[in-house]
Amino acid sequence: MDLLIGIDVGTSGLKAVAVDERGTVVARAMREYPLHLPGPGWTEQEPEDWWAAAVSALQDITSRLNPESIAGIGLTGQMHGSVFLDVNGEVIRPAILWNDQRTVAECQEITERIGQENLINLAGSPALTGFTAPKILWLRNHEPHNFRRLFRVILPKDYIRFRLTGVLATDVADGSGTLLLDVPDRRWSRTILDRLGLSEDILPELFESTAVTGRVTETAARLTGLPVGTPVVAGGGDQAVSAVGMGVVEEGMASVSLGTSGVVFAATDRPLVHPGGRVHTFCHAVPGKWHVMGVMLSAGGSLRWLRDRLFSEETAVAGRIGLDPYELITAQAQRVGIGAEGLLFLPYLTGERTPHADPWARSCFIGLSLNHDKAHLARAAMEGITMGLKDSLELLRELGIYGGEIRITGGGAGSPLWRQVLADAFASPLRRMELNEGAAFGAAVLAAVGVGLYGEVASACREMVRVGEPVEFSQTRAACYEQLYVLYREAYIRLKEIFPNLRQFDKK
Repeated sequence: MDLLIGIDVGTSGLKAVAVDERGTVVARAMREYPLHLPGPGWTEQEPEDWWAAAVSALQDITSRLNPESIAGIGLTGQMHGSVFLDVNGEVIRPAILWNDQRTVAECQEITERIGQENLINLAGSPALTGFTAPKILWLRNHEPHNFRRLFRVILPKDYIRFRLTGVLATDVADGSGTLLLDVPDRRWSRTILDRLGLSEDILPELFESTAVTGRVTETAARLTGLPVGTPVVAGGGDQAVSAVGMGVVEEGMASVSLGTSGVVFAATDRPLVHPGGRVHTFCHAVPGKWHVMGVMLSAGGSLRWLRDRLFSEETAVAGRIGLDPYELITAQAQRVGIGAEGLLFLPYLTGERTPHADPWARSCFIGLSLNHDKAHLARAAMEGITMGLKDSLELLRELGIYGGEIRITGGGAGSPLWRQVLADAFASPLRRMELNEGAAFGAAVLAAVGVGLYGEVASACREMVRVGEPVEFSQTRAACYEQLYVLYREAYIRLKEIFPNLRQFDKK
C-alpha cells in the first residue's frame, strides 16, 4: 500500500507522520528546536534548525518502513515567518516569526501606502505585525545591508521544500498570510507590490496546495533515507492544512485548533471579507475555496508559559511517572468551578491579533485573592484562552458562515476538561478527531491528492479522516460562561490604554 508523509514545521518543533492511503498512521516522529527572543516582543528561529529536525525525523521514519512505498510528501508549517535567502540560497539572517511584534511602524507604512479598505479587499486582512510583508519592509528599513543581499523571501515550510528539492515555491494558502497575495484572484498582487516598492522577483512561484512542486534530490535522499525523485506536494499554512486533516473543506464547517496559537476556522466557497478586517480571509488549501479565520497569538502558549513558570513540580512528577505534565495541571484545574472563584485571565502574552490587532496588549490575572492557588490560575488560564477563541467565533457568526458543529485539534484537544469548557462556552457541540496528528496529517492528505491517489480533497477526506463522538454542551454552564465573557471583554476595554505605557519599563 502507498504511504504518504506529512511534515509540519511548528513553532516548538517539527512533526512528521507517515500514513497509508486510508489514513492510518504507520509512523511518526517529533523533533524540538529552540525559540530565540532577541528583544521585547521579538521572536526568531534558525532555518537550519528546522532542516536538522526534518532530516532527523525523516531518518527515524524511513528506518521503520519500506522507503520505496513512499508515494509523496506534503508540507505545512507556521505561517507568516520570513526566511531571507541570498542568490546562493544561503540564509541571510534568522527567520522572523509569526508572533514577532517589531513591525508596528511598517504596518502603519503599508496602511498609508495602500489604504486600509483597499488592503483588506485585496489581501483579506489589514496590516498586522505578524505578517510577512511588514517583515520585508523592516529588513529594508533597519537592515539595509541584508536587504541588498535579498534574492528570495520564503515561508518556513518552504525552506524544507527548498532543501528537499532545490525548488523555491509556495502555495496560495500560505501565500495568503504574506499580505502580498491578491486573495480573491489567488495570485501575487501587483498593486500591493508596486505601492510598497517591492519586486515580484523576490517571491517564490505560486501553486495550489495539491500541486507537485518538485522531487527529492540525490543529496536530500542521502541525508533522509527518502527515495530519489519522491514527489513533494505544495501543501499550505498550518491552519488551512490542519482543517484539511479534520475534513473542514466545505462551507459551513468550522474548526478550532489549540496549538501554541489558537485558531477558529470556517471554510467558504467565496472570498468573504469582514468589512473591518477583524478576521482573516485567506485561500483554502482546497483548490477553488477560501476560508475565514480568527487567530489568538497565545492559546496553548499561555498554558505552556504557566507550566514553565509555576508548575515545575508537576512537570518533574509527570516525567517520573510517564505522564504529560498538562494532565496533572488540568487535573488541578478540574477541582475549581466556572469562573475560578472570581479570577479572570487575559491571554495576551505576545500581544493579540483577533479581534483587537493590538501588539501592545499584555496578559494579566484579574481578581487575585488570598483564596487563590495554582489550581485557580490553571482554571482561569484555560477559561481565558477559551474566551479569546470565543471572540473569533462570534465574528464568524456575524458573517453567517458557521454551521453548528465544531471540530477540534491540537495539543489542548487532548484534555477532556478543556473540551468541555470549549463546548459549554461556545454553546455548540464539539468533535475531537480520532487522530490528533494536526496539520502534519492534513499535509499527508494533500500529498495523497497531489500524487493522484484521490481526485479531489473532499473525496480524500471522506476516506482518510475519522471523527470522534461529540462533546455536548450544557445550557446552564453556557449561561455562566456568557456572563464571564461579558467581563472578559470589558476587562480588555478598560485596560487597553494602560498596556502601551508599560513598555517604558521593558528591559532594553
